[in-house]
Amino acid sequence: MQFELTEEHLMIQKAARDFAQNELKPGVIERDEHQKFPAEQVKKLGELGFLGMMVDPKYGGSGLDAMSYVLVMEELSKVDASASVVVSVNNSLVCYGLEQYGSEEQKQKYLVPLAKGEVIGAFCLSEPEAGSDATSQRTTAIDMGDHYLLNGTKNWITNGNSASIYLVIAQTDIAKGHKGINAFIIEKGMPGFTVGPKENKLGIRGSDTHSLMFTDVKVPKANRIGEDGFGFKFAMKTLEGGRIGIASQALGIASGAYELALQYAKDRKAFGKPIADHQAIQFKLADMATQIEAARLLCLKAAWLKDQHLPYAQASSMAKLFASEVAMKTTVEAVQVHGGYGYVKEYHVERLMRDAKITQIYEGTSEIQRIVIAREVLK
Repeated sequence: MQFELTEEHLMIQKAARDFAQNELKPGVIERDEHQKFPAEQVKKLGELGFLGMMVDPKYGGSGLDAMSYVLVMEELSKVDASASVVVSVNNSLVCYGLEQYGSEEQKQKYLVPLAKGEVIGAFCLSEPEAGSDATSQRTTAIDMGDHYLLNGTKNWITNGNSASIYLVIAQTDIAKGHKGINAFIIEKGMPGFTVGPKENKLGIRGSDTHSLMFTDVKVPKANRIGEDGFGFKFAMKTLEGGRIGIASQALGIASGAYELALQYAKDRKAFGKPIADHQAIQFKLADMATQIEAARLLCLKAAWLKDQHLPYAQASSMAKLFASEVAMKTTVEAVQVHGGYGYVKEYHVERLMRDAKITQIYEGTSEIQRIVIAREVLK
């Protein structure tokens, strides 16, 4: 097995690290406090090619592999998870879904500007009564002959107000259950499409999370993705890759908290010596380092399997489950290492602790990941 990164991987990692330190870190506390979407920073991420990383260059993408994606997500998430989730959604859920399953016309019209970072996208599956149970879609898309009529509500939508292109999952034929679900491309500004108020969240507060309402939105037949009834499979297949993105985000949050705790432990003195010399702190740092390294290997393995076009559903769920649990544990311990200073905003770790929690919830809760893993191992 090869455990060394290529020169290209190292260059991409460094580019992401430099961007995080120079562009994301200044103002990250204020953006969190005021729930400000990092619009300027996201635009620059698009210019760097980070919003269409794995898309074929013929569609405006960077043509990079999933390993590169993990490296970029980790570095960005060490500093600003609100910005990194935009990268994750645009790459894993929107660009990937369109490139893999969209028609050539859809790719030219929608994928190209998304991959170039000219616009950003949103993935719309969750509803007030359909979160983990994604088969229970209440949003409907009735076939009217030459178009579909879309009605319903989606919630917890990342990039909800900042996106221009939305992939919406809706029920076309309730009698067919999950086989009656379709996926549609919706453009911002379509009559009947409105964006609800921004959610006031615990963490990733700079992220743009909204409910979306659809009232008799006319959707052209050309905007359906795949064959009739393909929507549920589209959502599940897309989420497999999305879990690599969120696993990498969780890894980055954990890594960022660990690095801050390590440096603080070296600088802070108690009882006449740096607290890093006390075994109680050493054991915390040792556990953090070990768990983060395990999470990193799980993320990279899932990405490698994806790059090799091998089945990766189990690996991505394992990575997402473990990395999100590590993010929560590590950030809590990082706050503890900092003591009272960890409880105030200027030391960053309290924000990382708040940001970590969502990684156990979105793109499949930890409970759902365990179901996916169990099904795979029991096959």
